[in-house]
Amino acid sequence: MKKYRYWLIRKLQGSFYHIIRAYSWTFRLRIENERPWREHLQQGGRVLLCCWHQQFFSAIRHFKSYAPYHPALMISQSKDGDIIAEIAEKTGWHAVRGSSSRDGGRALKEMIEHLNHSGLAAHIVDGPRGPAGIVKAGVVSLARATGALVVPLYATADRAWYFKSWDRFMLPKPFARVTLRFGEPWDLSSQGCDGDFERQRIQLQEAMRPGLLT
Repeated sequence: MKKYRYWLIRKLQGSFYHIIRAYSWTFRLRIENERPWREHLQQGGRVLLCCWHQQFFSAIRHFKSYAPYHPALMISQSKDGDIIAEIAEKTGWHAVRGSSSRDGGRALKEMIEHLNHSGLAAHIVDGPRGPAGIVKAGVVSLARATGALVVPLYATADRAWYFKSWDRFMLPKPFARVTLRFGEPWDLSSQGCDGDFERQRIQLQEAMRPGLLT
């Protein structure tokens, strides 16, 4: 049954992107505090956008506008990841396959190379399996290796469904008012020596946790 389900999903996969685009176009979207980091990017700086796994769906439509930068996103090597990777590629993003549990070192190296070249990447800080609200080490490693500013991204909706998943995944309802709010940039590359790595991870985690929806 599982094999048939996955086969069916793969057959329909080409349509998923168009379905998701059409669905997300019903959102009444509001973008807040985007200008500062985009100006930094246009001036030659590097930016690493970061969000909780719970909220990434809300950003898919708007992330299409970043395609000219050829940004990168790390996606797990799971069957679900295959689907997400294809959607990301059609949105204009480069999908780097790997996660903390599988091929993480190789994927991190590829992300660093791509971010150094393009200037823009995104990272789901507690994905792909959680636990929710725990920032994993990859974001700190990426930022320190490239000098990229870490820019948190939070999504809210006035009407949404919440899945019974590890992260209480949020799916805004059709025609919901959706707000994407960018937080203040973090410059992890200038905060000290290698011994400060865990302190930086915890500080970022504590700063982003209020943005989780419960």
